[in-house]
Amino acid sequence: MTETVLSVAGLTVSYGSHVALRGIDMEARRGEIVAILGSNGAGKSSLLKAIAGLVGKGMEAQVAVGGKDLSLLDPHEIVEAGISLVPEGRGLFGDLTVAENLRLGAFARRARAGEPERLAKVFSMFPRLGERHVQLSRTMSGGEQQMLAIGRALMAAPDFVLLDEPSLGLAPVVTQQLFMTLRRIADEGTGIVLVEQNTRASLKIADRAYLMENGHIVGGGSAADLGADPAVQRAYLGLAGDGAAARQM
Repeated sequence: MTETVLSVAGLTVSYGSHVALRGIDMEARRGEIVAILGSNGAGKSSLLKAIAGLVGKGMEAQVAVGGKDLSLLDPHEIVEAGISLVPEGRGLFGDLTVAENLRLGAFARRARAGEPERLAKVFSMFPRLGERHVQLSRTMSGGEQQMLAIGRALMAAPDFVLLDEPSLGLAPVVTQQLFMTLRRIADEGTGIVLVEQNTRASLKIADRAYLMENGHIVGGGSAADLGADPAVQRAYLGLAGDGAAARQM
């Protein structure tokens, strides 16, 4: 079976005269977690939005999944092609219940046939959602809302989930539990592109990572190699970069 790859080439994004991304090349495969690391303003969120079709791309940009060109598709067509975005802030419908939010995630044509099975799978990954399926989403905790946002994305039967700052505002123990579930999701065959300020936690669960600065990708490699790189430790982990610092990883 041919491996399904999300590929991005020559991606440029501008907001008026401000160039947010310039010449981005990257790829992710189903079943792996690819972390996008960088400081605020590096262009990480713009990258996810451009892949999802929410912001305009330069004419030379190419975005494809499994060899299918998505560059000129509308956002709903990109969902049908197998990409789901979980935006920063989660984007839930606060006055709808957990179950109603999840059912909206299965609106895509590709998702309708297997909706009951996927709903059961989401509840197995996030038991709290099953326990609170009739609760209004706006009354849930931040961690529960993030679980719901990810569960709704999974209801679309995606090949790839794009996650923008999933740990934002969450307690460390909740973040740890959430990231363990992300690893399980990837291990069961869904690709994840993870934008996350928590560099340490990202590198622990990721297979590969890209480093971004000022709208450019400036490095990349396996998560293990990057986590052990003294330059990455200094720039992204706040460590001294010597042997003692490496042992703290």
